[in-house]
Amino acid sequence: MAKPIVAVVGRPNVGKSTLFNKLVGERIAIVEDTPGVTRDRIIADAEWQNHHFTLIDTGGIEPHTKDDILLQMRVQAELAIDMADLIVLLVDGREGMTASDLEVANMIRKHSKNVLLAVNKVDSQQLENNIFEFYNLGIGEPIAISAEQGLGLGDFLDEVIERVKKVYDEDAQEDDNLKIAVIGKPNAGKSTLINKMVGHDRLIVSDVPGTTRDAIDTEVRFNGRDYTLIDTAGLRKKKKIYEDIERYSIVRAIAAVDRSDVVLVLIDGEKGVTEQDAKIAGIAHNRSKPSIIIVNKWDIVEKDTKTMDKMKREIRDTLSFIDYAPILFISAKTGQRVSKIYETIDFVKSQTEKRITTGKLNEAMTEFIMMKQPPTKSGRRLKIFYASQTGVNPPTFVVFVNDATLMHFSYQRYLENKIRDTFDFDGTPIRFFVRERND
Repeated sequence: MAKPIVAVVGRPNVGKSTLFNKLVGERIAIVEDTPGVTRDRIIADAEWQNHHFTLIDTGGIEPHTKDDILLQMRVQAELAIDMADLIVLLVDGREGMTASDLEVANMIRKHSKNVLLAVNKVDSQQLENNIFEFYNLGIGEPIAISAEQGLGLGDFLDEVIERVKKVYDEDAQEDDNLKIAVIGKPNAGKSTLINKMVGHDRLIVSDVPGTTRDAIDTEVRFNGRDYTLIDTAGLRKKKKIYEDIERYSIVRAIAAVDRSDVVLVLIDGEKGVTEQDAKIAGIAHNRSKPSIIIVNKWDIVEKDTKTMDKMKREIRDTLSFIDYAPILFISAKTGQRVSKIYETIDFVKSQTEKRITTGKLNEAMTEFIMMKQPPTKSGRRLKIFYASQTGVNPPTFVVFVNDATLMHFSYQRYLENKIRDTFDFDGTPIRFFVRERND
């Protein structure tokens, strides 16, 4: 399901990171009184009243600065604004409206985006009277909040959800095409691959990293089945940001993965698998999406009889958390083995929809327990009463036990692996929950 993207922006030290942490529920962003502490965009999922959205915390925007770090923070904030469905402009109710607030508001206005104005640090009646001056920013009615004390956040979040409802409505109306997100580092060949899968040059292809600015949907029919291919390249070339451009693709990749049924994780075979590839693949894994690892540019890799096996080992070592994903070696440029991708997409999709009857599952669980006894803790042994598959996309299992605290993570991993191996859940993640019988 697609998640709206909400970016929190404003000048330094207005409380963006404090608000971000409060909404996300974890202390992810660094909170200090020093302007410029949050130097990079920080991304997390948030939820309100069963509505989920992706939240971006940005560094403070200094409209007039020559400091390299502050200039870079402004560039990153503008990128977050460019890709967001809703902009939350945060201002400081204690300090009052400043010239910098007006400059930031003018910058946001150029993007023609939906903007919600939030006045932070309003924790008294006297300060609440000060919010009216922010009408002068000309971007709508201000909402008074105190991120630190949690005041006004319910009304604020209600308004956030109301503003992004269009995204939820569009998602509900989407067609029945199988949606395929193509993610990977800039210049790994994502646009070239989609062009080859479609059969013509639908997307602009360039050697400049970040040629594709936005996620682009391309519909294609193959062997009687309809697919929507979602390209998620980086960003347009902008000033001197080549060294950071890999980071800029993450938010678009998250949004595309949320919408997708299957994810293609594209790796540049010439450069090999990297830590950044692991971060990108982790997006699909954390969202429990069936995935295929595709090693591109295999035609230009110098190889011998052991090169492919070596690359597979490197991928499995670096991407060990996604060891269920098939690996394909292709050349998007020449078309080598590209047709194999559709076959593999259909396979992993069928795997993520597979169901196991409760009877068969519990017969297998009995064997697993006989092969390896459950752990004990303080003289008490874990007892497994029964298990059930409760869902698909991905396959989801619940195991009922006498005491959930006795389930050691290593034994849970053992059971997960045995279920996967026994019932051939190749190509798809599985979810595994432990519940006490009286839950």
